[in-house]
Amino acid sequence: MIKDKKHASKEPEKHAIKESKDITEEPLKESEEIISANPSENIEEAKEVRETRSGRTSRVPIGISGIDELIEGGLNPGALTLLTGTTGTGKTIFSLQYLYNGAKKGAAGVYVSFEEPVENIKENALKLGYDFSKFEKEGKVIFVRYDPFHAEDIYDLIESNIKKIGAKRVVIDSISALGLYVRDSSEIRRTIFNISLLLRKLGCTTVIISEILPLQNSLSRFGVEEFVSDGIIVLYYLRSESQFARSLTIWKMRGSKHSQKLHPYDITSHGIVVYPKEEAFLKM
Repeated sequence: MIKDKKHASKEPEKHAIKESKDITEEPLKESEEIISANPSENIEEAKEVRETRSGRTSRVPIGISGIDELIEGGLNPGALTLLTGTTGTGKTIFSLQYLYNGAKKGAAGVYVSFEEPVENIKENALKLGYDFSKFEKEGKVIFVRYDPFHAEDIYDLIESNIKKIGAKRVVIDSISALGLYVRDSSEIRRTIFNISLLLRKLGCTTVIISEILPLQNSLSRFGVEEFVSDGIIVLYYLRSESQFARSLTIWKMRGSKHSQKLHPYDITSHGIVVYPKEEAFLKM
């Protein structure tokens, strides 16, 4: 049965979702396999960046209503966060809000699309009230579409655009698209790992999108993204009786005392709204 909980009259209506198939992280040996495919000096660089960042206390607010309360005020500076979920969960909207809220406060950002044309992304953002044109003219935001057929250019493309405007926020949408063009699994893993190293060295606070299939028993498409990430936010869109309901959970957030509960969220005409004081219960 679905649990119930009383709330104050002003609290948003409680959401409930059915139980989904358990999502568990891949075995540790998978992570070891990924690292072993890369030069030892790169591994040491990654460890050094993580150790340096562990002592930081400042936060980078995501800016989405309700979510920063769940992660002690925001993301760790320089952290790499995996945003994952099935189609229809609002991953692109989430990322656009993150970039837009940063630009409003003077934090330059780069949006790298592996799939959708840039104009389509900006048009959809405008429908939500996010007009990026001003920030583009001011050199605070860059939208770029990367052609996965030229995998050898990906690192230069990301680095050059970040340095061009001194970007502090980066969105990669989506890492899953690499699998459509790079068939060799070890090469995909190596590419993802090296992208994460590059973003860390550049000091960017990054959101990487990965799409998972319905009922897929992992947190990402390739089973590697979660191991190179400092944080994981999982978005769910599951059926609850006669309708579908959305909820999210902070799967992990390194260096943060974060919520371990499922929280409902809505996609409104102005973007995503998370209800941090509400809980979405699984039907057992």
